[in-house]
Order: sequence, then C-alpha cells, then structure tokens
Amino acid sequence: MTGAPFVATRWWWVRHAPVAAAPGVIAGQLDLPADLSDRDGLAALAPRLPTDAVWLVTPLRRTRETAQALLALRGDGETPAPALVAEPELMEQHFGAWQGRTHADLSGEPGVDRFWEAPARAAPPGGESFAAVADRVGRAVDRLSALHAGRDIVAVAHAGAIRAAVGHALSLTPESMLALCADCLHLSRLDRVAGTWRVVAVNLPPR
Repeated sequence: MTGAPFVATRWWWVRHAPVAAAPGVIAGQLDLPADLSDRDGLAALAPRLPTDAVWLVTPLRRTRETAQALLALRGDGETPAPALVAEPELMEQHFGAWQGRTHADLSGEPGVDRFWEAPARAAPPGGESFAAVADRVGRAVDRLSALHAGRDIVAVAHAGAIRAAVGHALSLTPESMLALCADCLHLSRLDRVAGTWRVVAVNLPPR
C-alpha cells in the first residue's frame, strides 16, 4: 500500500511578553519593547520548547526580544543558536489611528461604537479588520507548514495571530476566533499531519 508519508509539523505558538507601555494602550503594529520582568514565567516556559526548531518572530521587537530571552534561558547549549526569522504576515492587527491611544481615550469617538458592533469585520480608521488578519495568518500558516514540513516551529507572535492560527486549525469564523484566549507568555500547540490539523493545547500558562 502506497500513500503520503505520516509527517507531523508541530507548531509551538507563544504570545510575546507584555508590552512595555502604559496600561490600556492599543499597541497594534507599533514597535514597542517587551517587558521581560516576569523572569520566573520566562524560565518556566523556556525548557518546554523544542530543540532543533525553526524559530519565527514578527518584525515587531517585542516578539524578537521575547524569543531571545527564551533562547537564553533554555540552557540546552544548542550551538549555534537558532536564527530568528521575521514573518510579516504573522504581525498583530493594525489598529490604524487608534494605535498608541487607550480604550478610555476612544470613548465616544466616531466609529468606535460601530466597531464594537462587529469587531471581527469592522476596521479601525486607517487599519485592518480582524477578518483580514485571519486571512493573512491562515495563508501564512499553510505556506510555512509546507515549507517546514516535519519540523518543530516555534512562533513567538501576537494575540491576534495566535487566535487566527488556532481558529484556522479549527475552521472557525473570524467571529468565533475572537472568543479564543492568547495571554502573554502562554503556549498553544497545533500539529499539521497529512493535510489535517490537530489542536493539542490552547493558552497553556508558562507554569
């Protein structure tokens, strides 16, 4: 009997450490640093990640800084250290004119109420909708799964991208994807096996 080999591509999704910004700030695609003060959380998460993996980040520094901190804390002596590959399609949702502002600042602003009536499909002024995020992340995940078939992939990314990736595996609508949690330094695990998805875990705490 012949057929496609049983090849598992394992995704290890990690949401970056908290953004170093005032509480309530809408970060979106602003290039803000990571707050790496939760050393216990980083140290607990680091050894759970696989060796000999492909490491993906986004062009935003908070993902790169989190990935670098995790690699430094693993203590497995992997030499050379894995390269961090930036994937723009895994970026957070672009919140346009609302980026850098707080939710309290936006209260009563034109368009805000309409946005919350349909948060999956509406786009902030000059930004993108979550449905658009789900589309680009789904395409990227399929492409990268084929490119790195049979490998472990550690993706240090953003809440929106992780919701979209898990939702893509479950064939959810963008509206349903928004119900998923993706907390900072939490881990989600997805396997791509012979063209189908298995959801292993969602939003596991670091310790």
